[in-house]
Amino acid sequence: MSKYYFAVASKKFLLEEEPIEEVLRERTNYYSMIDKPIDFWLILNPQFLNKPELLSLQNKIKKPVAAIVSTNPVFINWIKLRVGYVFTGQVEELLFDNILAESR
Repeated sequence: MSKYYFAVASKKFLLEEEPIEEVLRERTNYYSMIDKPIDFWLILNPQFLNKPELLSLQNKIKKPVAAIVSTNPVFINWIKLRVGYVFTGQVEELLFDNILAESR
């Protein structure tokens, strides 16, 4: 199983009230400059939040939800410090596609 780290908030907050697009674009450009593969993803209504151990988190976040997921815990901590009002955590998943899956 692989461990993934996440920062999650309402879609409105993360995509409209915060400059997250700019932050992720800058990080993508930086990774490109240093030839580092992308290790983070933006997911709308992430299905992994339906895991039993994360259900209590759903009640704390206004719907719809957006999440930044990474294999790098330092990056997620930096996102929390940069953006502020996000919930962070970690989840273990066998299949990478399950992390990227969106709920309907």
